[in-house]
Amino acid sequence: MVVLAASIISKSGKALVSRQFVDMSRIRIEGYLAAFPKLVGTGKQHTYVETENVRYVYQPIETLYLLLVTNKQSNILEDLETLRLLSKLVPEYSYSLDEEGIGKTAFEILFAFDEVISLGHKENVTVAQVKQYCEMESHEEKLHKLVLQSKINETKDIMKKKASEIDKSKIEKNRGDKGGIMSFQSSIGRIDSGFGSDTNISSSNGGFGGGSSFGLSTEGDYSSKQKGRLPSSATAPSKDFGMKLGKTQRTNQFLESLKAEGEVIVEDVRPSAGQSKAPASLPSDPVTLSIEEKLNVTLKRDGGIENFDLQGMLSLQILNQEDGFIQVQIETGDNPGVIFKTHPNINKDLYNGESILGLKDPNRPFPSGQGNEGVSLLRWRMQSVDESLVPLSISCWPSVSGNDTYVNLEYEAPSFDLQNVVISIPLPALREAPKVQQIDGDWRYDARKSILEWSILLIDNSNRSGSMEFVIPAIDTSDLFPISVRFTSTRTFSNLQVVNVLPLKGGNPPRYAQRMLLAAENYQVV
Repeated sequence: MVVLAASIISKSGKALVSRQFVDMSRIRIEGYLAAFPKLVGTGKQHTYVETENVRYVYQPIETLYLLLVTNKQSNILEDLETLRLLSKLVPEYSYSLDEEGIGKTAFEILFAFDEVISLGHKENVTVAQVKQYCEMESHEEKLHKLVLQSKINETKDIMKKKASEIDKSKIEKNRGDKGGIMSFQSSIGRIDSGFGSDTNISSSNGGFGGGSSFGLSTEGDYSSKQKGRLPSSATAPSKDFGMKLGKTQRTNQFLESLKAEGEVIVEDVRPSAGQSKAPASLPSDPVTLSIEEKLNVTLKRDGGIENFDLQGMLSLQILNQEDGFIQVQIETGDNPGVIFKTHPNINKDLYNGESILGLKDPNRPFPSGQGNEGVSLLRWRMQSVDESLVPLSISCWPSVSGNDTYVNLEYEAPSFDLQNVVISIPLPALREAPKVQQIDGDWRYDARKSILEWSILLIDNSNRSGSMEFVIPAIDTSDLFPISVRFTSTRTFSNLQVVNVLPLKGGNPPRYAQRMLLAAENYQVV
């Protein structure tokens, strides 16, 4: 048996994790993975598909596929045994079996795959043994961490030493300034005592009155100025000492150098004594019903749609337990493509007959205090290949002329009002930012990620379509894909509405709020 690759892919063929066990080019494995969803039929009970060159052995895990790519001479029974072992390992390392969960634990899953398959052949191991092997300590890793920590401690000691030297120099400087002022004051005091006898003479002799008067006024003015300056000069060093520390200056210089290199620095900004911390955003209504839909769409660059997958959820959040004895009456839209599914604790007969969501046991209240997400009551899903359902279509028209590539993009939103639209175009590494010649909206170039972002704050009836044109050096036009899109909307595909909240113990129904959100989770043009 020779396993060519072990992969986790989405229903549309997007590779989330893939480990090759033989020498294989990236283009070849991507071609195998992209062709697999087209080979899988609906309604079949088989767990393998064969082509002219390879055999696909697969197992669905929720919305994903766990896939083994083998040669046709391999033993199918051993392949299935390997697949069963891998299917047990994936939930051990991924907290959720979706694209986000797999992406966050990709390396742990790859390490587990390496323990199961070596050079294309299955190792005789169990799930417990694989977990033990992956959790074993590494002497090299521990040594590396010790060396790194010693360097950090050494740097901190140097920073403290430099900060103390700067503080000492400031103290010596302040002492020198204070000593100069005191010596100058003592000399002034001696001058004042010398003029004391002249003051008595001037009182009896009018000829010296002008001179003695001049001397006294000078003494009084000067001494009063000195008395007025002394407190400020004495307190000045402590003020400067408290505001300017050598360690803070060095730390700020270090952060500025990191920012110059492109690192994202999150600074700890502490509010002053006069400022109060803003409280966290919490729902103020006793009952909150949230309708959320996540959209996954893959559009083709030449037109048409490759994937359209919509997942929605109605969640309930209750602040006080006494408000939990309720039922929720809803109204669904006329979209026949949406398939609804209730929570196992919901009375399905009541929902199917009267469109009311209530617990099977009416004497039990809905849970309260479930955080911002609340309790899921209803889920729905819609899949389609109808391009007219797409809320936002993107067209890209690149053309190479001489040493330049002219790129024209256009968006169209026929019916949905969209907010916070961001269209991200990948670019090759450029020395300078692209030359944007025309744009409807704003643009930003991320030089580190080499991505050009086209943002439109709001799309409504006033701007159902828009365009952008920019110029970059001549490139392969396929490098401009995939184009990623993010947006939100307050309109949903299901058209689900909460009609009323019905109390079970009589009395007035509790006040409730209804929130609706459609978000593009994975929206691409490939």
